[in-house]
Amino acid sequence: MKNSILIMLLSLFIFSCTSNKNIVSNPKINETKTSDTIRITNKDLEYEVIIIEPGFNTWLATQAQPRGFYSESYLENKNRFYVSEYNNRVMQPFKYNSNLYENQINYNFNVHYGYEVNYLIYNYLIFFQQTYKQKLAGYVPRN
Repeated sequence: MKNSILIMLLSLFIFSCTSNKNIVSNPKINETKTSDTIRITNKDLEYEVIIIEPGFNTWLATQAQPRGFYSESYLENKNRFYVSEYNNRVMQPFKYNSNLYENQINYNFNVHYGYEVNYLIYNYLIFFQQTYKQKLAGYVPRN
């Protein structure tokens, strides 16, 4: 995709890849869910978010705070810290587990991605920290 602003592909394992896709559309964002895969694209801003992580959809539905609980500015602020620290760890494969920190998150802090993208990135990073017992930018995982 030409001049992609955001490509997020975080995965440790790919399980249950199927060809069935449920597509929920609105004028600006298309979201596709396949098994444990979430894909959000916005052709106007030329970005794509792909989250492939076993258990993330279930965690999002059962443990994450509901949409609207946090303000968009709160999510953007948290994403700024979490994404920066995550990317820092991707760049240090000898210090941090390269099986956990595989690909950088190309999140441009000057682009307004909207609530849904910020909500999903924030919750993915919370899920990541809880699941893999990591601590990004002052976050303490729940037991």
